[in-house]
Amino acid sequence: MFKRLILPLDGSRLSEAVLPTAIYLAQKLRASITLVHIIERNAPKQVHGEPHLSKPEEAEAYIAGVRERLVPSGIPVEMHVHTVAIADVAQSIVDHAREFESDLVMMCTHGRGGLRKLLFGSIAQQVVALKVPVLLVRPGESGSAPIPTGKPFLLPLDGTEIREAALPVAAALAQACGAHLKLLMVVPTFDTLSGVETPSRILLPATTQEMLALAYEDAGKYVAAWIARLGAQGVEASAELRRGDETEIIAREAQHLGVDLIVMGTAARAGMDAFWSGSVAPKVSERTHLPLLLIPAQEV
Repeated sequence: MFKRLILPLDGSRLSEAVLPTAIYLAQKLRASITLVHIIERNAPKQVHGEPHLSKPEEAEAYIAGVRERLVPSGIPVEMHVHTVAIADVAQSIVDHAREFESDLVMMCTHGRGGLRKLLFGSIAQQVVALKVPVLLVRPGESGSAPIPTGKPFLLPLDGTEIREAALPVAAALAQACGAHLKLLMVVPTFDTLSGVETPSRILLPATTQEMLALAYEDAGKYVAAWIARLGAQGVEASAELRRGDETEIIAREAQHLGVDLIVMGTAARAGMDAFWSGSVAPKVSERTHLPLLLIPAQEV
């Protein structure tokens, strides 16, 4: 389970929105937190409407202030400022995660380049490719994010080994936090089929409808089997089976169920195209302000 949490902070209050979740996990898991600031080369004067920290002494004072202001006593906290200006901040975060042997990178999904370009196209993708889990928090318009309170964790499944890679982590994390684990499986409807399934819908509509009905029945057996296995391990879990567009339903059910965290397995592949190929995670993150934990899986 996670014992070393690393939090890259850019000096803005917006980036600090990840701290409540980090503190919650650190207390539940008895983990340490490393606060990191990286000096960016040719950085703008402001970041998210606040002065950009371009001098090491400013950054060190900021990190120390965050620790004193926001992190409760009793949580081990380390602080690091990378004083040499870096052009590729994303790669530097990955390098620091490796250097400090961090097992979970936590950050906010924001940036001048936009959510998709900066976070999923650069930082999160590189971290996942490094085989390091990453937890993303997207602040609301107020700049704050939901604070975990012991509510259920949501684990979307789709029958693939990639999604199943998150099961052991989600189960152990739920047990450590005393949270209920809710499994969710979404079977497409005739109108929400996409990709390689689209031609079958057009050419063989009746057959497609029958196949979807069978898929729904099989999905019920699939999640029931996992509930039984988790129960045998002492994990309190239940399942929801839905039909429709997966991205929309994950975001909707997360809100409806009032969960603290969404846990998803994702392919650990290098390269932008590979990361984006068929990935639901970026779309889910754009539709919810709940923390999203991505667990990298081996390629299958």
